[in-house]
Amino acid sequence: MNNKWIEAMRLRTLPVSIAGVLGGTACAILNGGFKFIPALLCLLFAILAQVASNFGNEYYDYKNGLDRKGREGFRRGVTEGDISPEAMKYATFGTLTAAAIVGLLMLCYSEWWIIPIGAIIGIFALAYSAGPYPLSHHGLGDLTVIIFFGIVPVTLTCYLQTGDWDSLFFSLPTSITIGLLAANVLIVNNYRDMEDDAAVNKHTTVVIFGRCTMEWIYLLSGIIGMTIMLPMWKELAWPSSFIPAIYLFFHIRTWKRMKKSRGAALNPLLGETAKNLLLFTLLLMGYVIVKSFFE
Repeated sequence: MNNKWIEAMRLRTLPVSIAGVLGGTACAILNGGFKFIPALLCLLFAILAQVASNFGNEYYDYKNGLDRKGREGFRRGVTEGDISPEAMKYATFGTLTAAAIVGLLMLCYSEWWIIPIGAIIGIFALAYSAGPYPLSHHGLGDLTVIIFFGIVPVTLTCYLQTGDWDSLFFSLPTSITIGLLAANVLIVNNYRDMEDDAAVNKHTTVVIFGRCTMEWIYLLSGIIGMTIMLPMWKELAWPSSFIPAIYLFFHIRTWKRMKKSRGAALNPLLGETAKNLLLFTLLLMGYVIVKSFFE
């Protein structure tokens, strides 16, 4: 695939989609309900939905005049002239269509209500940047990420594998934690772009509250996330304490570097924040698999 499209997908952020499915699968394993095909469908749907949102963000920000050439963040193919606006629009809705097809396949493991849930996810994938009230432009991007990259994928992935409504409540703490950690990726993105966003009246939380406040929110999101999962750590027994310890080590290290960085120097830290989240979910799922194997 052409590098300009790979860049538009923003591969550094895709671990956020993967993490939600891994977290939900870990909860499913703990409930004794792991199923490979539903897990795979959830993974494909999550990745396609995020790519569609990334494409839509680039297209609609260009259309609304919010991007400029030579920006510090990911190269914007449409703004830079690498990709035509028409091609990006078709890519956005084409990817959403592919996600919808995968979502329909989930009906084999769920009930009719999965259709409106999928439709809502598709709408919000676009509403993040499009429509009369783009969520990312009004300080609602962080909350949107917590819901649609944490709560929704974790709980639904767990439910589709277990078929047990109780698993929704069981997986809720994990889903909130993953949502908070995923929102940190957006914080780094907006932390980098604060001046550019303010110049075009794009009111992200960093523009609204300032860098200093969001630095602390970034740090506290990780700490609060690990605290929310205390019931999980207790259920998994004391050896599981290495999971939050390892995550917080890397989280705090990234936070310290973030405070000292500006502009393009924050791009690697955005990817690093996403990798920290992926590491957390991989450790969680790995531990759960080992624990289940020896029980």
